[in-house]
Amino acid sequence: MTVVIGFEGSANKIGIGIIRDGEVLSNPRRTYITPPGQGFMPSDTARHHRAVILTVLKEALEQAGLKPADIDCVAYTKGPGMGAPLVTVALVARTVAQLWGKPLLGVNHCIGHIEMGRLITQANNPTVLYVSGGNTQVIAYLERRYRIFGETIDIAVGNCLDRFARVIKISNDPSPGYNIEQMAKKGSRYVELPYTVKGMDVSFSGILSFIEETVFAMLVEITERAMAHCGSQEVLIVGGVGCNLRLQEMMGVMCKERGAKLFATDERFCIDNGAMIAQAGWEMFRSGYVTELEDSWITQRYRTDEVEVTWRD
Repeated sequence: MTVVIGFEGSANKIGIGIIRDGEVLSNPRRTYITPPGQGFMPSDTARHHRAVILTVLKEALEQAGLKPADIDCVAYTKGPGMGAPLVTVALVARTVAQLWGKPLLGVNHCIGHIEMGRLITQANNPTVLYVSGGNTQVIAYLERRYRIFGETIDIAVGNCLDRFARVIKISNDPSPGYNIEQMAKKGSRYVELPYTVKGMDVSFSGILSFIEETVFAMLVEITERAMAHCGSQEVLIVGGVGCNLRLQEMMGVMCKERGAKLFATDERFCIDNGAMIAQAGWEMFRSGYVTELEDSWITQRYRTDEVEVTWRD
């Protein structure tokens, strides 16, 4: 059996997870939370990650009941993400790999979300809506690549929600998006807002003052278009915004009308976590991927479709 440990820290979450042949053995996580009205700066976030990463590593091993000798590969988030937090986590992963004498593997953060979603939901070949603080993409697999059919042309949907929360001083604990969702549940009136879908792409920067229902309707529309193009009968929602129940409900209505299936996960696996990096690393490692030490850098810009997906088909 192959055991992979994954290090994730591309934004304000630091997580370390361990996967053994499709089984999540451990997945501890910490979140850097700032006061209401404030975002998280890269340097402060990296400082938080440095302060807790060894504690999280110890927890991951203890919860899994494993020793370093039991690990076959060390995976880490290569990108995309915030530079300083990415570097912090990559340095620890590189050090651990050398101390333990294990191969190292850099993982695309977006593909981590997709592979974790596929593992947990058992979706076969879904059209993927990837929605998070830093990314908004509609994706489908074709010929050894996760192809991007549509994406945001300015800010990501999660960033849009976060910035809206900062403007009206909504708490960041446990997350701005979650707190917006709870407040929206109490609403009874729909306010018509700017609706900006351009072909298969979306724009969120013009509706920062308005938010949730319209934003999600735009995402459902471009996902449905991608399904029609691909002939797909499955939708998988991944990324931190993907655990929003209203988004899942709206996507579910569309899927029901098309006779399609909707797959989604809860906050354990939607929100950034180490297990998703371990799972993508597990798939990559078993298909022959390894990152040499001299190539173990990070990148803030790393598109989903840059990675050759050798472990499918």
